[in-house]
Amino acid sequence: MYALTPFERTVRDVFRSFDDDFFSDFGTNQVSSFRTDIKDEGDKYVLEAELPGFDKEDINLDITGKTLTLSAEHSSQKDDDTNKNYIRRERSYGAYRRTFDLSQIDTDNIDAQYKNGVLYLTMPKKEPTAPASRRLEIK
Repeated sequence: MYALTPFERTVRDVFRSFDDDFFSDFGTNQVSSFRTDIKDEGDKYVLEAELPGFDKEDINLDITGKTLTLSAEHSSQKDDDTNKNYIRRERSYGAYRRTFDLSQIDTDNIDAQYKNGVLYLTMPKKEPTAPASRRLEIK
């Protein structure tokens, strides 16, 4: 086995360590989606999604059937870009989308709050229902 890279493939350039460019992108890790944590608190789940730099109006929560779609979009800021003297631009502008299964959630009572770049969803669990039982008649 030559190399084991379980999560991502990385390319290492031997000469990269000699690059003394202050504005190089060595070691940057761009994430194409936002990070989430989901906690089980007994009677509810709490989802925390990191969405730094977004306004509350840029975040959408859509429920379709048993699926929650959480999407957020930065609008492109191309106005007056020609007059700004950027040396480097790393902030990306685009859309992000994640979907989550709501089959065990009481969707009528989901609460959403957005504070300091983190979206908090409190999702109460559905009350467990006993499976319906019945006796079959033998013919």
